[in-house]
Amino acid sequence: MSDIFIRNAWFDTLFATDGLYWMGQNTNHLPPHPEVLAALNRSVARAEFNAYAPPLGFESLRKAIVADAGLDGVEAMVTDGGVNALSMICRARCRPGTSFVTTDPSWKWPCQFAEQMGSMVIQIPIWRAETRYRLTPDALAAAVDDRTAIIYLVDPNNPLGVSYSEQELAAFIAIARRHNALLVHDCTYRDFAAEHAAALGLDQQHVVMSVSFSKWLGLAGLRVGALIASRELLAELAPFNSGVLGASVVAQRAAEAGLKVKASWMATLRAIDARNKDRIAAAVAAIPGLALPVFPSGGNFLVIEVSEAGVRPEALVECYLRRGIQIRQGAYHTATFGDRFVKVSTSVPEPWAETFSALLPEMVEQARKLTDFRQPF
Repeated sequence: MSDIFIRNAWFDTLFATDGLYWMGQNTNHLPPHPEVLAALNRSVARAEFNAYAPPLGFESLRKAIVADAGLDGVEAMVTDGGVNALSMICRARCRPGTSFVTTDPSWKWPCQFAEQMGSMVIQIPIWRAETRYRLTPDALAAAVDDRTAIIYLVDPNNPLGVSYSEQELAAFIAIARRHNALLVHDCTYRDFAAEHAAALGLDQQHVVMSVSFSKWLGLAGLRVGALIASRELLAELAPFNSGVLGASVVAQRAAEAGLKVKASWMATLRAIDARNKDRIAAAVAAIPGLALPVFPSGGNFLVIEVSEAGVRPEALVECYLRRGIQIRQGAYHTATFGDRFVKVSTSVPEPWAETFSALLPEMVEQARKLTDFRQPF
């Protein structure tokens, strides 16, 4: 059977598992805000889903997204999740003979989109304590040349959680300008970072920004995100959107309602997320061989390094799954460093994080001995 069918069956089984603790996809599983539920219910009750949305998204939502980003002189385009915005950019800019430069680890799907368009993908290793697990301007400059179409930066990084300062972003932008490359600033996790700078606020000619409502607002299954760019760049990129009939009407209503209550919602969410991270960090510190290479993480997740504990990430994933908890193996993000770590989501109900932490010693011991396990996706 082809991997695509095996992978689908795998996730279908997970989705059908009652009471599963979703702690591997960086999704938000806290109860939704009442205003968001009300917006969803109103939209469904009015049967708004019978009609297509405007191709760039509802004007009110587009304006709200720009306002939330805190930027002037730019436009927003609503997309079927942040991933569709990234696919559109790759379709527009990547061609045979060009390169797509990103980090290792990074988020895998834009790399695949670039390869599909014929670009050569160059991944710069950042799993290095000496650089604090982050991309440096020198490393980026060495990988970028006049063939580079896109520099793709996930900030905070998925999965490591490192975030970049305005000074670092300015250095990356200077490299993009020098080679007329497009810096794609994927800000999916920006709302969880203690501080976050928008590269688009420094340059609107060589930078675009992607955002998502999957993580902070918990709308992963509704599929809504956005691309933010100058009017000129958006006009260039929008024709390459595969979702030419607009994003989900119902999802857009939920997104707009979420933006209206974002300040209070994020205060609650970030407090829970921080407590969950502290619980997991304490559990990790108590087990020899385990480590958190980046703490605190700027995303709603933690990377736990397991290689020094004699544990295979896939074995630990299997042990937790047998107890109804889904976490993710490092190989999902990187072939080079995937045998070193697992990733655990933290924007989840506190009892989930408590259970994960309490089980960690037992799960590590079981994983050390486990040789027969399913290959996760």
